[in-house]
Amino acid sequence: MPGKAIRARGIVQGVGFRPTIWRLAKQHGLTGEVWNDGLGVMIHAFGDNKDLEAFIRQIPQQLPPLARLDSLEVQALDELPQSDQFRIIASQHNGIETPIAADAATCPDCLAEIADPDNRRYRYPFTNCTHCGPRLSIIQRVPYDRCHTSMAEFAMCPQCREEYDDPSDRRFHAQANCCPDCGPKVWLEDRHGRQPDYTDPLTHAAELIRQGYIVAIKGLGGFHLACNAIDAAAVSRLRERKHRYAKPFALMADVSTITRYTRLNEEEVHALHDKAAPIVLLAAHGEKVASGVAPNDDKLGFMLPYTPLHTLLLQNLDAPIVLTSGNISDEPQCTDNDEAREKLADIADYLLLHDRAIVNRLDDSVVRLMAGKMRLLRRARGYSPEALALPPGFEQVDNILAMGAELKNSFCLLKNGQAVVSQHIGDLENAAVQRDYRNAIDLYKNLYGFKPKHIAVDNHPGYLSTQYGQMLAETEAAVLVPVQHHHAHLAACFAEHGIALNAPPVLAAIFDGLGLGDDGALWGGEFLLGDYKSYTRLGHFQSVALPGGSQAMREPWRNTYAQLLHYFDWSTLQQEYADLDIMKLLASKPLAMLSTIISKNLNSPPSTSCGRWFDAFAAALGLHSEQVHYEGQAAIALEILATPLFADEQSYSQSWSVDRYGDLSILGWQGLWQAVLTDLKCGVDKARIAARIHHSLADATVQLLVELSNQTGIDCIALSGGVFQNRLLLEGVTQQLQRQGKTVLSPQRYPMNDGGLALGQAVIAAARSF
Repeated sequence: MPGKAIRARGIVQGVGFRPTIWRLAKQHGLTGEVWNDGLGVMIHAFGDNKDLEAFIRQIPQQLPPLARLDSLEVQALDELPQSDQFRIIASQHNGIETPIAADAATCPDCLAEIADPDNRRYRYPFTNCTHCGPRLSIIQRVPYDRCHTSMAEFAMCPQCREEYDDPSDRRFHAQANCCPDCGPKVWLEDRHGRQPDYTDPLTHAAELIRQGYIVAIKGLGGFHLACNAIDAAAVSRLRERKHRYAKPFALMADVSTITRYTRLNEEEVHALHDKAAPIVLLAAHGEKVASGVAPNDDKLGFMLPYTPLHTLLLQNLDAPIVLTSGNISDEPQCTDNDEAREKLADIADYLLLHDRAIVNRLDDSVVRLMAGKMRLLRRARGYSPEALALPPGFEQVDNILAMGAELKNSFCLLKNGQAVVSQHIGDLENAAVQRDYRNAIDLYKNLYGFKPKHIAVDNHPGYLSTQYGQMLAETEAAVLVPVQHHHAHLAACFAEHGIALNAPPVLAAIFDGLGLGDDGALWGGEFLLGDYKSYTRLGHFQSVALPGGSQAMREPWRNTYAQLLHYFDWSTLQQEYADLDIMKLLASKPLAMLSTIISKNLNSPPSTSCGRWFDAFAAALGLHSEQVHYEGQAAIALEILATPLFADEQSYSQSWSVDRYGDLSILGWQGLWQAVLTDLKCGVDKARIAARIHHSLADATVQLLVELSNQTGIDCIALSGGVFQNRLLLEGVTQQLQRQGKTVLSPQRYPMNDGGLALGQAVIAAARSF
């Protein structure tokens, strides 16, 4: 009897793939076996050639919801069947190369069960199956079997075991399978550890939230802090206790509630319902949440309940809840009950706890619809650690570790021609985040049986990720590969879009806050021509000092002063514009001292940063002039101010210049500053000025890119860097370039901010290793 050995690679473990194979084999009258191993899933199938061909043809067409098939390799099998049936047999351990599935939102079947009073899982907050529930958040090592997860301590009852062992059941080998009789329990306690009198902890927790209390909730990948989003006093208390004074809070509600507070289209509804259940940034519209939820913002970040626990909690609430990370601001969110009791006792009034351990911390992912595509701004729960198949030319790449950036860190492993980018780790400036970063790298190395041969780092020696990479390279005897920051942004965009290793170079505009250039200066408004191996700098923003160094990142007025001082005679400006608010603010600052440190280049490094460019104009319009509380706050405020009038406005005439210095094109902004100051003096609406600033930047960027395209003959252009998270800029530049026949690439599945940088570092190191 003919036999076939079929190797399935991809996300094929813990997602119901083997039961699907079992059912298909039964349908086609085949015998044989299927099992998990370190490479994926192995199938030995025996039957008539016609039946075998039909069976193999149907595998990619009948994938379960969470599976992803990267390859199906078929070989003739020179052995006899071991049985007259088709069987699912025990996992075999022969290597670790199988992608791990991401955690997934509750599926419709499980939602129906928890809502059915006659079902044994009625109102059970840990209901799951092979189509949904925890994955990365509970796994300790591979293969993904129950004994390798935090569910190992919960022995299944007879009924759950029967489901688990039945290939025809949707819970066959669902590693987190459980029920109220044998699974995790949930309970409520106050900040002193006392359990209040309640019948149902979820109903009582909902009532406490409704009354204005703050409740810490242990979720899927960490703790959240919840309060009533329409209770201004509760939101204010949460901000004060958490020390998060400005950054918007995330919200959770069902779709019918979300539509009362936002305006959303079909794509945004689809994103909300995605198995990843990300936070979706939506236009605020209709009913109002408390103003402290998203101060002065025109957007609200909503997600749907993605576990049965959240679903049951929200059933008893008719308003959205704030659901922000359970931590003191800037620290990693808590994952352990005792840690939460200690660290959240001064923030939360009550804690909703359970006894299933969280192995891997996962923040909520964030997406936004921009330029017609849903784009990840933070990639974590629901997306990580799904692997990206690398483009042609990278098939044999193996054992490369990329350390990522200083801010919005994630790291990346390249193994067997695939890239595995970690979940969002955070800002490494915080010591607790650093510990989390190192622990996560160790965990991924263990999960993937990974020993790096090359370690890619940012070329900034002061980055903690770079320093840790240097240390690892020594201890692992690996080759250290420094990578320029903006080149990494470009390469990440290439990899996501499947650009082949040997493809011709592409033009790019990379706009961000800061990155160390090859010349030792701080870059951030860059026009590049590059491929995976190398790049050429073709142009950049006019270089302007950052007075006070890192202080200029926190105090936008410093950038305004530096820009004005660069382009104008200061005494003349004081005479002509003395009555402007920004000039009055600057007059109160130690300008003589700043002028001295700039002229003597003392702690005032020159920079081409587009991020600081935005800060300068935002401060000139009175937006967070004195201080920002989080990265990008002033630039975001400028975008928000510009949005209502953007469609009705256009750029200022003659507001930029392009000067040539050798082979470099320098984008100067004296005309724009003159126009903005004139409008301010004339009392023009600041929203109109903000719109004109955005148009001027977009038009200048397009003009220079088109000129460079004509010079080089290259019509493919990449746009990346954190500044392009500005929707007005991304859409304005993209649409104009496309109208001129250019192909535009920009990140979608990986963040265009530094959260996607590690992917670029990794593929550059790979390209240079050949």
